[in-house]
Amino acid sequence: MAPTAEELDEMRRRGEGQTDWARVEALTFEEIEAAIDHEDDGEFDWSSVSAGIPGGKQQLTLRLDQEIVDWFKAHGPGYQTRMNAVPRSYVDAKKRSNVSS
Repeated sequence: MAPTAEELDEMRRRGEGQTDWARVEALTFEEIEAAIDHEDDGEFDWSSVSAGIPGGKQQLTLRLDQEIVDWFKAHGPGYQTRMNAVPRSYVDAKKRSNVSS
């Protein structure tokens, strides 16, 4: 069974983890590129990327589960921006799927 988000946070606080960060940080750019399986990942489609200034924000009242709010807040400042990124990615994915279908 996979650890919960709370268990993972506690492991991080204790300095535990399964990643050998010293080894990762010592990798060169070439070693990282060689480790990527581009055949499985494919090449990134840059034609779907758009840059621009996002529109303004609208303040509203939204009721969310307390667990959701606590999780985002526990990851530090900027939690509202991260919370906004979730529906933003959903909307962007839906827009892309409607265009291609």
